Amino acid sequence: MVTVAPGNYEILPRIKNSTLLCIVHVIGYIFAMQIIKMNIENSKAQLRKGILEFCVLALLRKGEAYPSDLLKSLKEAELIVVEGTLYPLLNRLKNAGLLTYRWEESKSGPPRKYYSLTEQGKTFYKELAQSWDELQKSIDKLLEEPKTQS
Repeated sequence: MVTVAPGNYEILPRIKNSTLLCIVHVIGYIFAMQIIKMNIENSKAQLRKGILEFCVLALLRKGEAYPSDLLKSLKEAELIVVEGTLYPLLNRLKNAGLLTYRWEESKSGPPRKYYSLTEQGKTFYKELAQSWDELQKSIDKLLEEPKTQS
C-alpha cells in the first residue's frame, strides 16, 4: 500500500491512474455521504423545531406542567429537546398570551414555575390541531404508494 505524507506529492505519478482514480472516487463518495447525512440531520432538526410549539401546547392542554416534565415528555417522544430550546419557546408563548404560569415553593430548591394554557392558548391549540390533521391527511396522500395496474 502506498501512503502519501502531507505535502509529499512526488509519489503520486508512481501510482497507477486507475488506482488514483479509485482513491479519488472513494474520497468523493465518503465526502458526499457526509454531506447527505448532514443535510438529513439538519432537515430532521428543522422538522422537529417546526412542530415543537405545537407539541408543547399539546402537552399543556392536559394540564399545567413544570419545564423539566415537558422536557422529559418531549425526549420520550424522541423530539430531542434541550433546555436552551424549551425556555425561550415557553417565554415566547407566554409573551404571546398563549401561556401563563404560577410559582410553587419547592421542598428541594428554589421555587418552581408551572406553565398552563390560557383561554387564548386553548383556542390557538385547537386551531393548530385542526391544521395538523389537515396537513397530515395531505401528506399521507402524497406518501401513498402508487397503485399498480394489473
